[in-house]
Amino acid sequence: MTDEQIVREGFWKKARRTLGRVPFTEDAIAGFYCATDSATPLPIRVTLFGALAYFVMPFDVVPDFIAGLGYTDDAAVFLAAFTAASAHITPEHRARARAWLLKEQELPTT
Repeated sequence: MTDEQIVREGFWKKARRTLGRVPFTEDAIAGFYCATDSATPLPIRVTLFGALAYFVMPFDVVPDFIAGLGYTDDAAVFLAAFTAASAHITPEHRARARAWLLKEQELPTT
């Protein structure tokens, strides 16, 4: 399975589970929109899909369930990719990420 397939299949579920728990959720969502944008250059898309796949995968260097440390490795990997891709993450990508977050926060919890 490719990084892109992993991300497309698991990203939104992981984003919902981490709402309010990781400080880079909005950036990750903006990165997802950038990675899936056909106008984004292929090397940037590959970089973002790799970082997002690391975020989505349940097993990594520091398991996500470890309180206080679980997402530090994900954040480091994503920060490096996000920095490399930042010139390609447009205001539209960011606006779509904020809109998704607002919609998710308005949904009733059951």
